[in-house]
Amino acid sequence: MNIDYQLLSPELRRTAPLEQCDNLGFGQQRTDHIFLMDYKDGQWIAPRIVPYQALQLAPGAMALHYGQSVFEGAKAFLHQDNEIYTFRLDKNCQRLNVSASILSMPSVPEDMQMSAIHALLDVERLWMPRANGASMYIRPFLFATEDNLSVRASNSYTYAVMLSPSGSYYPKGMTTSLKLLISNTYHRAVSGGTGAAKAAGNYAASLRAQKQAASFSADQVLYLDASNTYLEEVGAMNHFHITKSGHLVIPEFTDTILKSITSQSILALAARLSDELGLKPIQQKIALTEFLDDIKSGEIIEAGGFGTAAVTASVGHYILENGEHYTVGNGEIGKLTLALHQFYSDMQQGRIKAPSGWLQKVATNTL
Repeated sequence: MNIDYQLLSPELRRTAPLEQCDNLGFGQQRTDHIFLMDYKDGQWIAPRIVPYQALQLAPGAMALHYGQSVFEGAKAFLHQDNEIYTFRLDKNCQRLNVSASILSMPSVPEDMQMSAIHALLDVERLWMPRANGASMYIRPFLFATEDNLSVRASNSYTYAVMLSPSGSYYPKGMTTSLKLLISNTYHRAVSGGTGAAKAAGNYAASLRAQKQAASFSADQVLYLDASNTYLEEVGAMNHFHITKSGHLVIPEFTDTILKSITSQSILALAARLSDELGLKPIQQKIALTEFLDDIKSGEIIEAGGFGTAAVTASVGHYILENGEHYTVGNGEIGKLTLALHQFYSDMQQGRIKAPSGWLQKVATNTL
């Protein structure tokens, strides 16, 4: 893929490494450039890296009216060798195409996605945050651009990648557990729908459920299946719990659950986690009644969530719509969840060995 580099003049670009990371927040900052590529007449054309700017979009663009918009979230890390590495980026590229297929959008060849993201990271090297726990958050997205009000799939699209230098998701470290509302009223997805896609519309639909959670002083919502029988996922992450016997239980993937790259990685690391942390990752359907009974009995000792942004989150409390409150253990972050978070973060940041192919170094391109 021949990328057209239309870069800012040197005096307008970042000129020194990003050393101060205390006030970065997560996902709030933008780098100097963005990658763009267009789809017309059945082909991807005009791959380019240009200054970060407002996008030209017709008022009749079909993404605005019919919701053909999907995205991804990945990370890159600066290792001790002062090189930038992406982590499992191939899985994000694959998942973007799964999402695109569900929304009747064209796929973006994985090699094109990888090349685009690595090229943009190379251009923005000075934006890489240099602090423990910091990363470059990568946001690829794909949206329909045809100016047409017919209810059908668009004939034109734009694929874009923007970068966000981000500090640790937990500014003070993992010090607080979350409270989740288990909602019977709202459902994230139903079978045969778009639940397995990372589609913009799924997140829009979650906002009123998030308001409901806030009314219960809860942080997020733990969704159930359409029959209110089985646990599915939290709005921003997959769910897990840990039992007395050391089983790390993730709900079985269905077409109503987004397959977290972190969850998939934890499952792939099962043998190593068993040896090093005493955890045995498994997947199974989890009935709500059994889950609550196991919290009450103490069989479930820790719980949390998996996602790119936080890596792991700890859940200490669950509340039902009728006001019933369930506390996991003592309600605080468990030692196994902390150990898991540290293990995974160390692997991403090159402090311990990752499986072959999971980390890919960003090559330097002399422009």
